[in-house]
Amino acid sequence: MSECLFQLYRHHVLAAVRGLLPDVPEETLARVEVTPTRDPAHGDMATNAALLLAKAARRKPADIAADLVAALQKVDGVAKVAAAGPGFVNITLAPDVLRSVLPAVLKAGERYGDSQSGKGVRVNVEYVSANPTGPMHVGHCRGAVVGDALANLLAKAGFDVTKEFYINDAGAQVKALAWATYWRYLQALGTTLTEDAFSDLTPGGLQYKGEYLIPVAAELVAEYGDKLAEDGARPAPEKTWLETVRGFAVAHMLTAIKEDLAALGVHHDVFTSEAQVLRDGVVDAAITRLDKEGLLYEGVLEPPKGKLPDDWEEREQLLFRSTQFGDDVDRPLKKSDGTNTYFANDIGCHADKVARGAQVLIDVWGADHGGYVKRMKAAVRAVTDDTVPLEVVLCQIVHILRDGQPVKMSKRAGTFVTLRDLIDEVGKDAVRFTMLTRKSDAQMEFDLDLVVAQQRDNPVFYVQYAHARCRSVLRMAQEDGSYGPVTAEALAQVPLTTLEADAEMALLRRLAEWPRLIESAALAREAHRVAFYLADVASDFHALWNRGRDDASLRFLQPDAPEATRARLALVAATATVIRSGLAVMGVEPVEEMR
Repeated sequence: MSECLFQLYRHHVLAAVRGLLPDVPEETLARVEVTPTRDPAHGDMATNAALLLAKAARRKPADIAADLVAALQKVDGVAKVAAAGPGFVNITLAPDVLRSVLPAVLKAGERYGDSQSGKGVRVNVEYVSANPTGPMHVGHCRGAVVGDALANLLAKAGFDVTKEFYINDAGAQVKALAWATYWRYLQALGTTLTEDAFSDLTPGGLQYKGEYLIPVAAELVAEYGDKLAEDGARPAPEKTWLETVRGFAVAHMLTAIKEDLAALGVHHDVFTSEAQVLRDGVVDAAITRLDKEGLLYEGVLEPPKGKLPDDWEEREQLLFRSTQFGDDVDRPLKKSDGTNTYFANDIGCHADKVARGAQVLIDVWGADHGGYVKRMKAAVRAVTDDTVPLEVVLCQIVHILRDGQPVKMSKRAGTFVTLRDLIDEVGKDAVRFTMLTRKSDAQMEFDLDLVVAQQRDNPVFYVQYAHARCRSVLRMAQEDGSYGPVTAEALAQVPLTTLEADAEMALLRRLAEWPRLIESAALAREAHRVAFYLADVASDFHALWNRGRDDASLRFLQPDAPEATRARLALVAATATVIRSGLAVMGVEPVEEMR
């Protein structure tokens, strides 16, 4: 049996269609789907083939559906086929076909659901990419979890995935960090200079005032003494020290960021420095390429609509013809001081990823960067001759609640809620799972009280409790000793014909969906579908558990019916395996028992 029932029966549907409509183009057939029915009473699967092919075949959808019903009734494992609505066909499988899912799960283990749909495709997933100006705060958390889970999902679907963090260490914010660190350094040396007086000396004022810079300054003093200051009290007259402090502060902040990400279970394969990309000439090379292709020009942009930004100036500048690639306006590559815009540097960063072999680029950004999407896609199209797609996953901000009230945060004031605070309070697994219980571009409220509550409304608890219950049943059977070996290998061989109750068949149908869900979620770049699916698995399992409370014949362990017990143990073991497989994609550890 094919591991994915939906793929197997899609092949049968396509074979039937090719027999009925031999002239339909293959590109049209590629859009034929076989999906779970919304209501199990209508069958186990549904196909849109008749509706989809009607135009190409120049026939009515109902007529194609009728012919398809007749053809599919002859397929092994099909118990019933019926036309439904305008052009849909519902398929009901024989019970033994659904039961055959269990040995497939038990033999594959957590590899069940692995796909080859992305085989040979190299995907670069860039996520987090925070300015290294302070510890990770909860504002970074959602993108970190979404990006990491998406990379795991793509890997399970067979893609060759690189997880990348782009270090924004070449802009104005990093210079502001250097000045703030230098102020803490002068404080550590006992300066008499007031904060206001120092702020007056600092371009843009003193922006980062958090206490997290105090230990960094202490290490600066330990390594350099007062060599970076004049008389150990005031800024040195020459600002050559600024680069030293910048590099020192960035290195320490990046170490802290990596530690915070590790606490969240996030580990990147590549950390790319923006400053290094500039030094290597990658940005200049990308700009030169665009220039040679006639995509750059000196021009004056129209003023932005609405209120003008404070820094707006009407001037001639170097512009990229991004409107040729779907953008709303052409975009500047140089600031008034002659340095690159952030956009210019980002073009070089993305060109660098492609030069390293990426065939698909996926960026996970905060929703506040939504206005940046068109220009970046335009640039990638231009520098790759439209051969490498850029996809952007946007993540809305997360509002943290405690006692029903929002928890405020402000990174620059130093009063923010750090990611580590959140992990320490509710745990890595609760953070990761909860962040995936909404689509990434939907608003989210992270209720600190709910995520630790042991109740059905808490999806983290609900799914983990299902796995713990599965493991409890298997331990009890193992300790009893009268049901034979309770191993995956042994349970994969047991007869399963006694599995026939509605609640048992519902759970079997759900387990059969896992391979298809992996492929569809990976194609849609939607890791949250895994969380939704696991919640459905947990619901089906808890429903079966509760049925056993009311009907003793449905209890998992039946001393007087060892064969039926072993079949149910196979179902329980397979359920636990699929839950673990899904949690692995989410980066969440399964629990063996609830305490």
